[in-house]
Amino acid sequence: MMVSQPFIVFGAPDIADAEIQEVLATLQSGWLGTGPRTAAFEAQFAAFKQWPADQVTALNSCTAALHLSLLAAGVGPGDEVITTPLTFCATANAILHTGATPVLADVDPVSMNIDPEQIERKISAKTKVILPVHFAGLPCEMDAILDMAARHKLQVIEDCAHAVEASYRGRPTGTMGDYGCFSFYATKNVTSGEGGMVLARDPERSRHIKQLSLHGITRDAWKRFSDEGYAHYQVEHAGFKYNMMDLQAAIGIHQLHRVNEGWEKRQTLWHRYQHAFAGLPVTRPADPTAEVRHGHHLYTLLVDEQRCGVSRDQFLSRMTSQGIGVGVHYLALPEHPYYQQHLGWKPQDTPHATRIGRQTVSLPLSPHLSNEDIARVIDAVALALA
Repeated sequence: MMVSQPFIVFGAPDIADAEIQEVLATLQSGWLGTGPRTAAFEAQFAAFKQWPADQVTALNSCTAALHLSLLAAGVGPGDEVITTPLTFCATANAILHTGATPVLADVDPVSMNIDPEQIERKISAKTKVILPVHFAGLPCEMDAILDMAARHKLQVIEDCAHAVEASYRGRPTGTMGDYGCFSFYATKNVTSGEGGMVLARDPERSRHIKQLSLHGITRDAWKRFSDEGYAHYQVEHAGFKYNMMDLQAAIGIHQLHRVNEGWEKRQTLWHRYQHAFAGLPVTRPADPTAEVRHGHHLYTLLVDEQRCGVSRDQFLSRMTSQGIGVGVHYLALPEHPYYQQHLGWKPQDTPHATRIGRQTVSLPLSPHLSNEDIARVIDAVALALA
């Protein structure tokens, strides 16, 4: 099928002139690396999350945030970390990079978030951390998870890559556990192109994370080369190159200024999809309850071949042929060969996540979509199922 209209890119970032001008100003400033704009972004994010400014660290990715949070939590070889099978591979890989073993607890089939009852069944003497992922922007059942963690003396690391604006019973995501990890990747609701952020409940662990993010040295380059004169540094830990650049922060600062405006637009679009697809033979995402604020990062449909008469992959192809970009979030982790070969995971071990992963499709949900774009997506879904 030939499409004369422009292709609707899935997850296209909403970049405004303010971001462009801030990047230009950064390029002209002579300082591109970690510096004043990164510090400003950290301070703004702390205020947005109602969190102490000295317990926030900007990083180059959410993967880095997860890795450093796990290390700060003392996770290492011989430990186990319980997480969800319905997530991006970075969640599991960050655990593996500490030398620990990821343990999967299946998801609730309705919310698609990790099921607290399944977590309880997976806790062992080796368990050190529970790592819930707020899938698609819907917060996990954090009260049950935090109660469980307290009873078993475990730490909690929230993966908030999808949920920068979300909250659970009035508490912002990322502020309920011991650590909160955020992504500013290009497709995220707040983007810096690449980037991440970690909140730490303990000030000393937050300082440790900041130091590990810059090679384990005592001073970052901005402080070493300031107009106050060169300052020597010492290496206190074998750290990493995980810091955020001012070029990235320059984008994020202005994205954060518009975060609520973008959320309101995506919420309107999300509900428009819910209404439009009510009569189609697909499973729509669960409506959020009154006790949560959904981040509306993803709008996912489940395409069951027996019910729809078309497979998920056929649906993907039909949408693409109509000029609509789509995504898959996610093929369950046990479906991937690396984890099968190295951890012995099998798809049947997490049946709910496996079924969802084989049926799920994510539709465009960018706040810059026009009414014409939205109408095209809705019409394309109906045609793809015909």
